[in-house]
Amino acid sequence: MRHKRNIPNRSFRVADQIQRDVAELVRDLKDPRIGMATINAVEVTPDYAHATVFFSLLIGDPIESETALNEAAGFVRNGLFKRLAIHTVPTLHFKFDKTIERAADLSALIHKANATRAKD
Repeated sequence: MRHKRNIPNRSFRVADQIQRDVAELVRDLKDPRIGMATINAVEVTPDYAHATVFFSLLIGDPIESETALNEAAGFVRNGLFKRLAIHTVPTLHFKFDKTIERAADLSALIHKANATRAKD
């Protein structure tokens, strides 16, 4: 019997499945502090013991949402137990993803620089 470690890209597939399932489970949370969260990415440790879940917000406070999501991590992980067919369901750690904010700031800076250059 082949070992599961030999399956190529398994951790990427597991992370992708966790991302989809966590997105659905977070949508069902009733905590008003979470706001409108979007799950952007999931990084899983090689032993599948921990998963960092990166999220962004359309509406809501990043710090409050991160706290609320980490408080609900056990509940979300329980939901994953029922959905995932893997031996170890990772402990979830939610982290606010600043990538989109940074991209918007950089875009604004570029726009501003181009506007000043056009004047010259």
